[in-house]
Amino acid sequence: MPTTRLVTPEDAPELAELLRGNREFLAPWEPERDDSYFTAATQRTLLERARAEHAAGRMLPLAVLDGTDRIAGRITVNGIVRGAFLSATVGYWVSRSHNGRGLATEAVAETVRTAFADLGLHRIEAATLPHNTASQRVLLRNGFTAYGRAPQYLRIAGHWQEHILYQVLNTRM
Repeated sequence: MPTTRLVTPEDAPELAELLRGNREFLAPWEPERDDSYFTAATQRTLLERARAEHAAGRMLPLAVLDGTDRIAGRITVNGIVRGAFLSATVGYWVSRSHNGRGLATEAVAETVRTAFADLGLHRIEAATLPHNTASQRVLLRNGFTAYGRAPQYLRIAGHWQEHILYQVLNTRM
């Protein structure tokens, strides 16, 4: 059974509920969010935008499933660049109740396979906060290697924070 599937606007109520329930859990790893972010209406708008970006070939927005049809998180391939670069970034999260069970590892593996086989990408990049060892383990288990550090890379939890940069290459190209 697949661990991921393409998001739909109909996922908005379930996703909003999941995000509200995990707001404190995700806060140290995410940009600051105002209250409207956690509503079904905003999630529907964001999912519709993500689907439009997917249709344009610039994004692969996926839901992470819990082994049933329930959403347990999200994983997104962003910033797909074609031409000589054939590269993108990946970001993901799973709910507190599904954390530490291998679900993120499985979702990243499935997404990398799709990005390489179906999207024809050569390289996928990910970035983690230096103290996010759980996410680093997910990446390492999926063949990513650290290749650098980026000071003040992303504004996470209200502060510009350093990140460790990882990449995985499609060796079949």
